[in-house]
Amino acid sequence: MQLRHLRNAQPSQQSLARVSAICWSPNNKRLAIADHTRTVHLYDEAGEHKDKFPTKAADPKVARVYAIRGLQFSPDSTKLAVAQSDNIVYVYKLGLEWGEKKSICNKLQLSCPVTCLEWPLSRPSEIIFGGADGKVRVGNVKTNKSATLYSTDSCVVSVAASPDGSAVLSGHLDNSIYRFTFPEEGSGGTGSQAKFTIHSCVPYALAWGHSIVACGSDCTVVFYDRMGSTLQRFEYSAAEDKELMCASFNPSGYCVVVGAWEKFRIFVLSVKKGKWEECGVKSIHNYLSVNSVAWKPDGSRLAVAAACGAVDIYDACIRRYRYKGKFEFTYVSHSAVIVKRLSTGHQPGTRILLKSQFGYEVQRLNVYQDRYLVAHTDTTLLLGDLVSCKLSEVPWPNTTRGEERFIFDNPQVCLVYHAGELAVVEYGRNEVLGVCRTEHISAHLVSVRIEGDGPAEALPEDDGMVQEDRRRKVIAHLLDRQTIRIWDLASGAPIALWHHQKAKIDWLELNRRATKLLFRDKARQLILLDIQTQVCTTLLSYCSYVQWVPDSDVAVAQNRNELCVWYSIENPDRVAVVPIKGQVEDIERTPGKTEVVVDEGVHTVTYLLDEALIEFGNAMDNREYERACELLEQIALTPETEAMWMHLSRVATAEGRMTIAERCYAALGDVAKARALNEINDLAASAEQVAQQAGRERVNGYAHFSVQAAMAILNQNFPLAQQIYIENNRVEDAMAMWDELQRYDESIGVAFRCNHPKAEQMRSQYLGYLVESGQYERAGEIKEREHLYAEAIALYLQGGLPGRAAHVVSTNSVSVPANILEAIASSLMKAGMFEKAGDFFEKLQMKERAIEAYKRGFAFQRAVELSRREMPGYVVSLEEAWGDWLHQQKLMDQAINHYIDANCYVKAIDCAIIARQWTKAVSIVDSLDPNDEVTKKFYKLVANHYEDLRQYPDAERYYIKADLQREAVEMYTRNNMWDQAQGVARTYMTEQEIASLYINQAQQMEEAGEFKKAEELYVKVNDPDLAIHMYKKARRFDDMIRLVSVHRKELLTKTHQTLAAQFEREGNPKQAEVHYVQAKEWKAACNMYREAGQWEEAIRVAKVHGGVQASKHVVFAWAKQLGGDVGSKLLSKFGLIEQAIDYAIDNGNFDYAIELASTSLKSKLSYAHLKYAMFLEDEGRFTDAENEFIKANKPKEAIDMYIHQRNWSAAMRVADAADPPSINDVLVAQARDSFGKGQYEEAEASLLKVGKAELVVKLYKEARMWQEAHRVAREHCPNKVQEISAECAQWMSMNEAQNDPTAVAKLWIESGDIDRAIDTYLKVVKDGPGGPRSSDELCRLWLMAVEVALTHSKDKLPVTMTAVAKLLVGIHRFDQASLLYENHDQFEEAVRICVQGKLWDRAQSLADQHLPHRSEEVRKLRTDSLVDSNNGDELVKIGDIDSALMTFCRKQEFPKMIALARQTGEAYVAKYSPIYIQAMLDQNLIGEAVTTLMTDGACITEPKHVDLYRRLLETCIPTIDLTQPVAVLGPSLVQLKDKIPDLVKKSRAVLKKDSPLPAHLDLLAMVLHQYYMAILSLSHGIHDLHVKILVGLTQFLHIIPADKAFYDIGMSARRTADQDRKRRAMWLSYAFVFLNRVLDLNEIMEDPDATAASMDLSELEGTPVPRDFPIPRIHSLGPEQVEDARQWILTASLDQSVQHSLPHPVIPLSPELEEVYGRVLKGESPSVLAPRTRK
Repeated sequence: MQLRHLRNAQPSQQSLARVSAICWSPNNKRLAIADHTRTVHLYDEAGEHKDKFPTKAADPKVARVYAIRGLQFSPDSTKLAVAQSDNIVYVYKLGLEWGEKKSICNKLQLSCPVTCLEWPLSRPSEIIFGGADGKVRVGNVKTNKSATLYSTDSCVVSVAASPDGSAVLSGHLDNSIYRFTFPEEGSGGTGSQAKFTIHSCVPYALAWGHSIVACGSDCTVVFYDRMGSTLQRFEYSAAEDKELMCASFNPSGYCVVVGAWEKFRIFVLSVKKGKWEECGVKSIHNYLSVNSVAWKPDGSRLAVAAACGAVDIYDACIRRYRYKGKFEFTYVSHSAVIVKRLSTGHQPGTRILLKSQFGYEVQRLNVYQDRYLVAHTDTTLLLGDLVSCKLSEVPWPNTTRGEERFIFDNPQVCLVYHAGELAVVEYGRNEVLGVCRTEHISAHLVSVRIEGDGPAEALPEDDGMVQEDRRRKVIAHLLDRQTIRIWDLASGAPIALWHHQKAKIDWLELNRRATKLLFRDKARQLILLDIQTQVCTTLLSYCSYVQWVPDSDVAVAQNRNELCVWYSIENPDRVAVVPIKGQVEDIERTPGKTEVVVDEGVHTVTYLLDEALIEFGNAMDNREYERACELLEQIALTPETEAMWMHLSRVATAEGRMTIAERCYAALGDVAKARALNEINDLAASAEQVAQQAGRERVNGYAHFSVQAAMAILNQNFPLAQQIYIENNRVEDAMAMWDELQRYDESIGVAFRCNHPKAEQMRSQYLGYLVESGQYERAGEIKEREHLYAEAIALYLQGGLPGRAAHVVSTNSVSVPANILEAIASSLMKAGMFEKAGDFFEKLQMKERAIEAYKRGFAFQRAVELSRREMPGYVVSLEEAWGDWLHQQKLMDQAINHYIDANCYVKAIDCAIIARQWTKAVSIVDSLDPNDEVTKKFYKLVANHYEDLRQYPDAERYYIKADLQREAVEMYTRNNMWDQAQGVARTYMTEQEIASLYINQAQQMEEAGEFKKAEELYVKVNDPDLAIHMYKKARRFDDMIRLVSVHRKELLTKTHQTLAAQFEREGNPKQAEVHYVQAKEWKAACNMYREAGQWEEAIRVAKVHGGVQASKHVVFAWAKQLGGDVGSKLLSKFGLIEQAIDYAIDNGNFDYAIELASTSLKSKLSYAHLKYAMFLEDEGRFTDAENEFIKANKPKEAIDMYIHQRNWSAAMRVADAADPPSINDVLVAQARDSFGKGQYEEAEASLLKVGKAELVVKLYKEARMWQEAHRVAREHCPNKVQEISAECAQWMSMNEAQNDPTAVAKLWIESGDIDRAIDTYLKVVKDGPGGPRSSDELCRLWLMAVEVALTHSKDKLPVTMTAVAKLLVGIHRFDQASLLYENHDQFEEAVRICVQGKLWDRAQSLADQHLPHRSEEVRKLRTDSLVDSNNGDELVKIGDIDSALMTFCRKQEFPKMIALARQTGEAYVAKYSPIYIQAMLDQNLIGEAVTTLMTDGACITEPKHVDLYRRLLETCIPTIDLTQPVAVLGPSLVQLKDKIPDLVKKSRAVLKKDSPLPAHLDLLAMVLHQYYMAILSLSHGIHDLHVKILVGLTQFLHIIPADKAFYDIGMSARRTADQDRKRRAMWLSYAFVFLNRVLDLNEIMEDPDATAASMDLSELEGTPVPRDFPIPRIHSLGPEQVEDARQWILTASLDQSVQHSLPHPVIPLSPELEEVYGRVLKGESPSVLAPRTRK
């Protein structure tokens, strides 16, 4: 395994910045990194940073102090699980694409910190994580719940899942490793857990691959097998590796990386040796501990993270190369290769892992047809399909390698041909299907068919075998060119052998089911062979193309210009013929569509085949009705498939396949028929069973008469069913059939025809039944058939059928009384049969009632005719009503004439317009009053009509008549008739109205894209700016510039500049250049091209617009960017010789520069030689440099060069030859060098020889040889003696004597310079060059300055004393500073210094003795200082109690404050006791606050104190723990309760009369009293009373937190269930309901908008629980209590005996206890609950 560093994804930090976790996504596209800031960074597969997001704390109110313990992507790569130490696992939804919105989709809350995390790939909805409590849990992301897999006694430190996800390992703090195996899916098991092994140390690093590896702080890597046995151990030095913190297997499981200190080790499993070997160590200095490693799922990358914050990515492969530029082969192990598709064609980026199942080395790999993989090992052959991602590995001799021929025409199998044998290998199966001998291996001469849609998956068993594959597998091939052999690949048995005698075979292919074989010979005959019957049928005598339709038994062939399709191959004579032009190229089949592609020469045409016939017709023709059903069941129900179902049902019914028919009707949703067919099938089965019991031979149950009759009934052929029943003497069954159909008259008829004895009785009963059941019509019909008309009329009227009664009267000459006629008429009207009623009234000569009836029945024709005959005055109103009715019926054409006849012209116009009868509408409108508003409305409609017809003058005329001149103008502008529009506008509109109209019209045209028209309108209203803006918005810049140049010339340049900048930003430099030039900003265009790297364009623009000189500047800038020879040659190319020379010199190309200068610019030749000489000098080539200096006529530089190199002979040689005046300079330099080497006498002699005495003195001074300098100065330059003495003194004061200021000062004193002596002492500092000095030493030296001033210069004494005192104060030596002033009788300054240094005792003593007038001032300053410094203890000492108490309060030293107040007196207690209680409440020290209240009593002096004590009481209530003994909790409650009356009394004295606080305090007292009674009842063992009191307390949920109240009830009910066994179920139900509400509250408390109304409180009906209690925002329960309640609820929910609702809303008590409970509610303390006293 080779690891090559690719990149650093995250740099290291300057301090410890441990990376918490890293992981790759399963789709290989993302890398997640959690750093020390609790932020998750996301990188792509190349290591580029793409995104990041901060994680969230479990409690948003708490600071983010948690640590991230693990990261894992979900198997689908869309989610990321983050394990945190603050007891939670978050699951973030990231999506598959970058930039998708991130959200938290799951929160898995725990009661302990999460320590590790794993998300198995095979369990997409389950997250495994360990906790500090030793439990390994599984979190379900679907239900958002977590459950415990197993529990241990030690903290979980690591987890690892098996490669297949079937098991998980966990490492623990006690060195143990446990294994949990998940149950098989569908088994219903719970899984198994066992101790795997005991490791040698805590297994912080745990991984599972081919083996299991564990390591930790003992620096020992141990490999285990799957049973926990040790395989190998690798021990390393703890001093070197320190500890091993992480490990990770690559996906193949054959390589593992272990992280150590500043390194990680790589272990590889040697297949040949069968053991693990360390193959390398990657050391990284300053990397600190490698604490996380992660493999990319394809094994090609390794990410490593360290404690320094760095994350590095390594390429982790054995080797990698590209295959034909289309594929990339990555060898991640010897037996595994990742094949990745690189091409952009079919499925780019497809990956597949080609792996030897036996661990053999993959030696050669090829890709065929850009899809199929072929690889060799020593003993096997690997074949794969990149599309289906299926692999096969079959045994294959190594000797044949390279001699095989592979055939990939079948996507299911691969054909391998070698040495006359053809082997068939099915993808996905690790065995050879079969081998046959043939020499004809063309794809057209071999056909393989495997039954089914595709090869079945091999299902592994425990023994390593695969399940039996029962699919049919057939191959057809040629033995010779005229003999076809067909045999079964699965069994190896021959199926058929056919010899074709007519001609050689050139094509053959099996159908999909391998029941038919099509083959064609050289004579172009197409023949069909039925394999089962071995019958041949010639389909075509000439065939140029033939092919089976894919995945069907439909054959398609071409016979010259005909396309022949056999939808039912079982019937070869049934062929569909389609005429075509051209040659068939291919058959393309997609879901739901099959097309034949025909090449017609110029273009390609497709012919669509009938897909339904291909699938369904084939099954129907073969009478495979079950298969037809299966095919249809796979297709969605559509009108087409519904018709197929109907066809199949009819055929199945006709052929007696009733089970098929039943399935068809069930699929169609015809439940009645499906049920009927089910009963028919049961009848047939019963008939067959009866026949078999009778001993008869097997009969067809469907031939039984009962089945035949049932089928006739199903087909609704009831007469036939009746006939069958009667023929089989089943009269009763026939009558029952009619009765079931409720056709009793038919049943009675059968009874009369068959002389049934009860026929007459049945008829009378039937009539009575009809009358009783209200079926008067049926009864009347019977009476009418019996000619009993009067009785029939009476029955019809009784049944509300006046029409039938009227019909009897009208058709039969019946004499009916008048009252009956009136009754009939009234009934007709009531029944809404108005036309019949009108006819009836007309016959009764009641004309008006007849007309009214006709009108109500909309029989207007008859009404109008009757009115015209009898009552003409009704005609007009009837015509209008007729028109209204026709209008309602949308019969507008008919309504027009009726409205005209009724003189309703407005209605007539409306109808004419609606009916599009415009001619008639116009004629009616023109006849109306033109000034009427209604008429104007119609004018507008007519105008709109004419506009639609483009009859614009008529439209204008009617618009103007309607006073709509604006619409007329808009009409003309819409149709580009500007002159007409302007004419109308000028005639009828103002200029402002015209402008507004045109602008609106222009904006509409602009939106429609009609820019020219819009421009014309804008210009017409003299607003070209709008047109300019329009063109700019539409990016029509030429038009924009055109308008600007015409209408806004002053803005033309600015416009060009703006457009140029815009085009430059958009990446369109050519357009930008045009506008820059137009704006006369050609330099901006040059800069644009330069920034874009288009230098030729920049030079062109500069030369054209700026001249040659400007282009030279651009060329030089280009050359400068290019650099080197390229830049120099570029300058020469453009004729810039001088610049080229300078540029060549700058880039070190001196030969080219000298050559260019000598040939083209000799004035630069000396300069070039000089630069070259300087370069050679820098390179150390001094001889060459000397020559170049000489050539440059610069011998002095050559001499200086040799002097610098101390080559004195060469320097003298050059000076003597080329520059004699420089000889002295050489000698001086040589003397300086000798002096520097310590050869002082030789150097002095040489310099004095040339008259350089001052230089000798200078050299001695520089060497600090002051005596020699004095000697030479006295002998050769006496004027320098005084100067040397001064410099010597100065140097000594600044250098040598720095560590001893005393010596320096003495030196200055001896020289008489007292000021400098004093300054020497005063300049002494603490951290000087001589090292740090103590404060005592500083004091001594500074006081020496005072002594010097006092001794030698008393006039300097005051200034010196002031300076020394200031220095002493600076180091806080106030005592010595004050003593200094005191010794010199300066007491004011001494007191000031003492006050400044807070030496109060000394200051007070000085003031009392020497400055009495300042004594009180000093005392006040001392008090103020103590107050400012908050020194309460000192204030107590000096007796200032008030200031001390205020100081303690300000410093929040509340215990001292209250203790001092209690010592001082009651007044102080009354003032500071409330302050102390307030502080205790703020610090959540409730017990101390209560104790203070008990000790000091209620101290109420102002209203805010009342609210303070109210808060104290309300804060105490949630802290009441019912599990504490009564001896502990009871007395405190009593004392607290007893204090409340005093509180109430004192509060009334300071509060207003209407204040609610006293009443609220009484309520708090009641709550405390009831809690106390509940505790006492529990101590007396009265559990039911205890629970009932707690339930009663729920009425105070505005005081008691709801979660505490419900939890106390639930837990008390649980305890009571253990005591009260008789009513255990009731108590458990109470516990279940209230604890369940606790869980509900715990979930909604995080929602600030949640209310009690959002909870389901229906189960608490009848209890005191209010429906609108406040939701607490602070948890009163700990996580352990909530978790305990949750676990109990989960357990109880499985208990059938526990009801999930309250059995009794009110807990039943005995009468005695009910009395006790009543007294408790009144605030009394019953004697039965008196506290017990200890004896």
